[in-house]
Amino acid sequence: MGGDHGCEVVIDGVRLALDRIADLSEIHLVGDRGQIEAALAKRHVSDSRVKILHTTEVLTMEDSPLEGIRKKKDSSVLRAIELVRDGKAEAIISAGNTGGLVAGSTFRLRRIEGVERPAIATLMPSRTKDFILLDAGANHECKPLFLAQFAVMGNVYSREVLGCKKPRVGVLSNGTEEGKGTELTRESAKLCRQLDLNFIGYVEGHDLFDDRVDVVVTDGFVGNVVLKSIESMGKAIIKTLKAGLTASPGRKFGAWLARGAFIDLRNRMDPDVYGGAPLLGLNGIVIKAHGSSREKAIMNAIRVAGETIHHHLNEVITREIAEANQRLANVKESGQVPAAA
Repeated sequence: MGGDHGCEVVIDGVRLALDRIADLSEIHLVGDRGQIEAALAKRHVSDSRVKILHTTEVLTMEDSPLEGIRKKKDSSVLRAIELVRDGKAEAIISAGNTGGLVAGSTFRLRRIEGVERPAIATLMPSRTKDFILLDAGANHECKPLFLAQFAVMGNVYSREVLGCKKPRVGVLSNGTEEGKGTELTRESAKLCRQLDLNFIGYVEGHDLFDDRVDVVVTDGFVGNVVLKSIESMGKAIIKTLKAGLTASPGRKFGAWLARGAFIDLRNRMDPDVYGGAPLLGLNGIVIKAHGSSREKAIMNAIRVAGETIHHHLNEVITREIAEANQRLANVKESGQVPAAA
């Protein structure tokens, strides 16, 4: 109910998912029953796998996340989270208020034991493959230990879900030299070097899109700025190319000859192809879709949820976070890591 385009677009995405995802056994549509039933009828969706859970409130984009989830106890996002908490669903997908989703999921599902903060892990295109950026907006203020744990969780996701055998993990900074960056990035890098990771140190902005790193770790403020900047740049590139290639008959003919390459480029840079970003570190699968998501994005968010479930991601994260915390505790006892970390 909380997305930019209303529930009809969400239902269009659900219809696509029901048609294309073979092992999808049930979809709960959580929100105002009257609006949902009207949209289902308008979109000609009649499927026994679709269930409706009626709620009377919606957490809007204008609502303060913490205040909203405290006051709106019957909001669609909280009720959907509770379905996961109570074992009635295996994942929640929301295109609504990010802060509300993060806060509500953290309070209702609780963090995996040993995890300090959950992180939004966003998949982004590089030159020939994809990389993971986290945190992409859940935590604007971070401690070094948070980023070290983001590195562990991102490493698990890259390895288990994306099939990267030995992910290259880096901390985002303004240079590759150890003296660069902030106190946060320097201390985070020290911690990451103590972990069982293929840690390559600092990575810069120009490393991200040249296949030089598989997991990029940063705080949620910087990560969200990077994410939105890149998405905006991608749209600008597509629009600029389209304008330039249709400026004359000769260019139009050349564009027609190269249309396959341009379609590939558009698909690589289309955020709807990626669907949604998992919020890692919680006792449940939480997928955050863009507020502006259209039907293709919703379908792909459902696909991402299924992939995360099938790979038993939380079980692996639980084990590897415990191992990482033990490593860091041992190192701290030996006096090699500053207590402030």
